[in-house]
Amino acid sequence: MSQILEPIKAAAPANLLVGFETADDAGVYRLTDDKAIVSTADFITPVVDDPYTFGRIAATNSISDVYAMGGTPLMALNLLGYPPVGLPNHVLGDILAGAGATCAEARCAVAGGHTVRDDEVKFGLSVTGEVHPDRILRNSTAQPGDTLVLTKPLGTGALVAAIKKGRVDEAGYEALVTCMTTLNSCGIRLFKFGATACTDVTGFGLSGHALEMAQGSGAHLRIDTATLPQLPNAEQLCADGFTCGGTKSNASFTDVSIAYGPGLGEGMIGLINDPQTSGGLLVSVPAGKLDGMLAMLAEENTLTCAVIGQVETRGSDDPWLSFY
Repeated sequence: MSQILEPIKAAAPANLLVGFETADDAGVYRLTDDKAIVSTADFITPVVDDPYTFGRIAATNSISDVYAMGGTPLMALNLLGYPPVGLPNHVLGDILAGAGATCAEARCAVAGGHTVRDDEVKFGLSVTGEVHPDRILRNSTAQPGDTLVLTKPLGTGALVAAIKKGRVDEAGYEALVTCMTTLNSCGIRLFKFGATACTDVTGFGLSGHALEMAQGSGAHLRIDTATLPQLPNAEQLCADGFTCGGTKSNASFTDVSIAYGPGLGEGMIGLINDPQTSGGLLVSVPAGKLDGMLAMLAEENTLTCAVIGQVETRGSDDPWLSFY
């Protein structure tokens, strides 16, 4: 990836506070001493059949990158690809309506967008937000001694795959949709309550996004798999082979950087590498501020307030991540 990005690197101006060097969730550009713009774009293919629900999920997923930087979303532009024939206009309308409802919930204006013909439906948002330059949350600033907290359950990739084979009941489906349509709006308050670093857990899975945090911070992340929150039957579905190409890619990419405990089964390892759609926030917070952080997350009605591990000093021969 670095070879692909190298040719597009430009001399970074001083006001570009966050670029792509640490694989962070969004770019941040300073406008004034007390205001910076957060900018991101994301789109996905359908993960559920209902177009309105898909629009909600895609919008929630896109807006999450602003929250992960500690920002407040302000404005969104729709990004829609669709086949030239065979798809009724009302389906496209329902996708946009679902996204609009989520944007309204996030108090984020929809200012238009762009469409393009494509072989399959793809939808997401380009989102602009704001944050104070001194209150940016990065994925590369976790500190040894911090505690790791996760705000949504894992397993969206496994359940989406299992739905296609009729292996998810109504309760499981509702839990999945709730997970993927719940805004990570708690991100706006994380800095105030002591967070040192943050990232949202999406397509690279917990393994990939935790690895980015570890490498960016120069630290070792130790995660207790017994504490990982998961959607109904997610670990078992991973063990039964309900995965996608992204799971294998994630495992391959992170393998040499991770130490897995000897007792971990294939289901748990699959869950760790499971690509998430609109996943939760992985937050690093000093141990002394953990109680206040958890109380705030509960007040914000986050789906989980799971304490999943610690940030430790990394020795030269240590892996970046340990799952035990």
